[in-house]
Amino acid sequence: MPTRVGLESYEVMAKHGVFDYEKDDAQPFVVSIWATLEDDPVDDNINQTLNYADLQAAVDKEIVSSKPVNLMETLCIKLVSNLSENQIISSLSIRIEKPDAPFPHPGGLAVVEHEWTRD
Repeated sequence: MPTRVGLESYEVMAKHGVFDYEKDDAQPFVVSIWATLEDDPVDDNINQTLNYADLQAAVDKEIVSSKPVNLMETLCIKLVSNLSENQIISSLSIRIEKPDAPFPHPGGLAVVEHEWTRD
């Protein structure tokens, strides 16, 4: 099995959503990312793998510090665009949760998952 590097349940505050008030007040987003490496690291060298901090930095840039968007699907695409620049990554699995998403009834968790593989 190839090596996967992950960031699980990284909670950030951001202003995204379809409704105007979601863009005015920050709300929690919980992001998990798994990156599959093109090759397994062989020399115990950080340059042969993906630093976990790079995953956090991508979330901070594309979700926390970015212009508000309507859809979590768009946030996934932005993360792929950022992270896929690193040639060591062969595929990504991204999950974004929005715990305070506006639902008409109590309960439930809004979730979007996205899979990307380098061609």
